[in-house]
Amino acid sequence: MSSKTPMMRHYLELKQQHPDALLFYRCGDFYELFFDDAATAAAELDLVLTSRDKSSDNPVPMAGVPHHAAVNYINRLLEKGHKVAVCEQLEDPKAAKGMVRRGIVRIVTPGTTLDVESLDAEANNYLAAIWLDPARLGEGVGLAVLDLSTGEFRLTQVSGVEELQTELVRLQPTEAILPESLKKSGIERPWSAWARSCYPNWESADAFDPTEAETRLVEHFHVESLAALGIDKLQQGARAAGALLGYVQRTQMQDASHVLSLKPYFLSDYLQLDESTKLNLELERTLIGQTKRGSLFGVLDLSRTALGARTLRRWLNYPLVQPKAIQARLARVAEYVESGVMRGDLRDILRRIGDLQRIAGRISLNQSTARDLVALASSLEAVAELRLFAQAHESTLLFQDAAGLDALDDLQTLLAEAIVDDPPATTREGGMFKKGFHAELDELVSLQTDAKQAIAALEAEEKKRSGLTNLRIKYNRVFGYFIELAKSQAERAPAEWTRRQTLTNVERFITPELKEFEDKVLGAQEKRIKLEEELFEQMRREVAERFGRLMGTAEIVGRLDALSALGELAVRERYVRPEVDEDDEILIEEGRHPVIEKVNRDERFIPNDLRLDNRDHQVLLLTGPNMAGKSTVMRQAALIVILAQMGSFVPASRAKIGVVDRVFTRVGASDNLARGLSTFMVEMTETAAILERATPRSLVVLDEIGRGTSTFDGLSIAWAVAEYIHDQIGAKTLFATHYHELTELAITKARVQNYNIAVKEYRGEIIFLRKLVAGATNRSYGIQVGKLAGLPQSVVGRAKEVLKELERGEFGKNRVQEATAGATKQAATGQLSFFGPRIVEVKEPSPVEEEIEALDLDTLTPLEAMNHLWKWRERLKKEKKENS
Repeated sequence: MSSKTPMMRHYLELKQQHPDALLFYRCGDFYELFFDDAATAAAELDLVLTSRDKSSDNPVPMAGVPHHAAVNYINRLLEKGHKVAVCEQLEDPKAAKGMVRRGIVRIVTPGTTLDVESLDAEANNYLAAIWLDPARLGEGVGLAVLDLSTGEFRLTQVSGVEELQTELVRLQPTEAILPESLKKSGIERPWSAWARSCYPNWESADAFDPTEAETRLVEHFHVESLAALGIDKLQQGARAAGALLGYVQRTQMQDASHVLSLKPYFLSDYLQLDESTKLNLELERTLIGQTKRGSLFGVLDLSRTALGARTLRRWLNYPLVQPKAIQARLARVAEYVESGVMRGDLRDILRRIGDLQRIAGRISLNQSTARDLVALASSLEAVAELRLFAQAHESTLLFQDAAGLDALDDLQTLLAEAIVDDPPATTREGGMFKKGFHAELDELVSLQTDAKQAIAALEAEEKKRSGLTNLRIKYNRVFGYFIELAKSQAERAPAEWTRRQTLTNVERFITPELKEFEDKVLGAQEKRIKLEEELFEQMRREVAERFGRLMGTAEIVGRLDALSALGELAVRERYVRPEVDEDDEILIEEGRHPVIEKVNRDERFIPNDLRLDNRDHQVLLLTGPNMAGKSTVMRQAALIVILAQMGSFVPASRAKIGVVDRVFTRVGASDNLARGLSTFMVEMTETAAILERATPRSLVVLDEIGRGTSTFDGLSIAWAVAEYIHDQIGAKTLFATHYHELTELAITKARVQNYNIAVKEYRGEIIFLRKLVAGATNRSYGIQVGKLAGLPQSVVGRAKEVLKELERGEFGKNRVQEATAGATKQAATGQLSFFGPRIVEVKEPSPVEEEIEALDLDTLTPLEAMNHLWKWRERLKKEKKENS
């Protein structure tokens, strides 16, 4: 340290305080990075890595970025998982006595960034905090989330790591913090995809300590106790919330005063959707490409504002389970469906309202510009029009919903009078305020404006007095004002001129009159910039003081936008209002898939009827060929239930939905190599989770259970799973399968029904009718589907031959004959083969009847008994054939 310059010693002191962040150290027009930070930034941002003190034995690695472009570089580092500590110059370098005073003004992390370009306007940017004690998991897991850009602060408490995983998938935080002890624990880590931060040891006390967390929360919200916040029974959640608030206060170097409330919520109030269900149903993103287009949210989002889009996304992720609340939301959507004029006029007004939450958030956190103030004033003007529009519809639900709209007329008037229509991009350029707003500022601006005329007059006077008609009076930031002459005329400069700078082709001079003018004008410019910054700070405080009122208005605007968007969707796509109650029946008439029918406009979508209940249609076994539409029918049923419970109209001619508590899906085949799980292991893990969590009020969608292993194993598992759901759980279930043997369950299980997707055969080809009909089918038409997919004709022909042999029971015998002939040919010719002759020892099996007699069935599990059953069945077939 002692050998370093004062600036480098200061840099190292700051770096020591934040070792986990890349330090952007402001030096003039650049942010510089040194040592390891420079090497990291150079590699991540493709910067030139240079060095400081090159002449010394130990030059310091150095890299830098221009200050005006720093936001883009910081965003790129955040995307790669880094944090950035921003160190600014805290005084004017011209006024500094010695080294310029500098300090870290904020730590930028993925969960605390406020940059407009990096944030998704349609989604919240949640920072999460997780608290659990591995030794006391029975007490629950605390989870708190905060969107710093909007001030939304929520907490909940879940029962264990599985529920935590489900909730993290719904929230999709961009960053999660947790105590070091938890990160080092050996328990399963559902937070691993988001936990980019462990809580820094800024204080000796543990930030998750319950006493410290409570103190931080009650002091921030100015309450007596946690009971005043309604979270005294959520001790684990409170610990997470307190730590999260502390993390934000320390990274932003301020109190986060715009965070005005902390709202508890409970998972039991909402329809539960686990990770697999969200992915398989493509609620927010498609499985392929991970895009909004092609997802359910892509269909739903007809919002006019960012506020409405985020509201819709929240409703989609948190469907309701109370029929009364669902019906209240449906009634509001119905109003917009029935009144096209009102809906259209409302949406025209909403279009002009900006993102009030994030605009106000940036202003409150002192990370805004005058352009944010202009956007706020424009939005408030539209809010005032929206308020008048609602008042003109006094007999409507719109009037009730808009009752709390606050256009902040006083603030709107102030901003309209103060800020120019097109202000500069930064607050240090000047020119933010309108003429007539502030008398002293007007004088300073006038002085600068008059300076141009004064310079022109002074230049003309000097030309006349000196006879040098080619001289020019110019200005730059380094040398100020000067007279510029060509080299060839420099010798003719008057004696009272003082040489200021010599360049290759010109000479620059200063005169006493010009120096006096420079001091006067530059002094006015500096005063103007300083005064405008002071006035801007006053404007910012005016907005910050009204943050709560702005958030209330923003919430109402978002809700009105979301409701009218659902109304617009219902009209455009011919959706109907569902009947929602607490009955156990799901009845859908002419139901359609909301995404497929919209994407595939060239093909007429075939609607289908569906009935599920807990009396005689609890488990529907769906059979039929691939591509016939089994998955579509099942998925659309789940999507219609979710749409209905979020309060949306649904794609059907009629829908009666008895609310469900959970929707589960097990669809498709995929592995999870990151977790060390094969395709079949993923299938079994997801199936086991469904069997553990499903209830009689759940909706379960299972597609091809048991396909990842041998036929007998898979069939046995599928059979046992279907029986378990029917006998033990009682959940309403759609079960698609190619194991046609499962259809026999309908004979012995009262609440199992067989359905199939109809197809028509014509001259060896199949036509998909896409219609769900009652009854089972015993054919999968796999070869025909393979032909449609483009399999070579020779492969299709050979597959048909093999299928005929299998159906006649001759396939094994023919293979033995072919193998024997092949072995003889190989011995004669010496031809190499991957399949040499095999010697197989065949033992005479004991009679099946004797095995059954000797077996104690009471000692077997259902799965073991099922395996024996299929083994005996095949052997009986073989014996019967041999005897005949």
